[in-house]
Amino acid sequence: MASPEIQVVATNRQARRNYELGDTFECGIVLRGSEVKSLRESKVQLTEAYAAIEDGEVWLHGLHIAPYSHAQSHTGHEAVRPRKLLLHRQQIERIRHRLQTERLTLVPLRLYFSSGRAKVEIALGKGKRSVDRRQDIARRDADREAAKAIARSRRGER
Repeated sequence: MASPEIQVVATNRQARRNYELGDTFECGIVLRGSEVKSLRESKVQLTEAYAAIEDGEVWLHGLHIAPYSHAQSHTGHEAVRPRKLLLHRQQIERIRHRLQTERLTLVPLRLYFSSGRAKVEIALGKGKRSVDRRQDIARRDADREAAKAIARSRRGER
């Protein structure tokens, strides 16, 4: 069976820089009609968003979806409001347990359409300290320099 077509709407590039990411989960998201149309236009910001478990349900806070350009003022939506994420009960309990015991955070990574349905990929993440980020930058620079040196040696340069 062929995999469903995925159309990525928004990604959270800062998440990989600021968090050590672990398990990821694909969630459905409860949206209004004008929000879906705005997502199709990619009028969304995911960088400040975070997820939390409240009363046994997972909610996405801080997701900014701009009002739909052709919507009337009285039928539109709020740009920033809590949005419910859809997961199985067992997944929610597993996430809740790990959040409490390991002091992790739920970080949204990307928002996309899969087979016509809006989905959010969330991950369990642990915040990096500034020392960890500096080490990542130093490691990336060292890898880049090594790759350049290898390329120069293959070309016969010095």
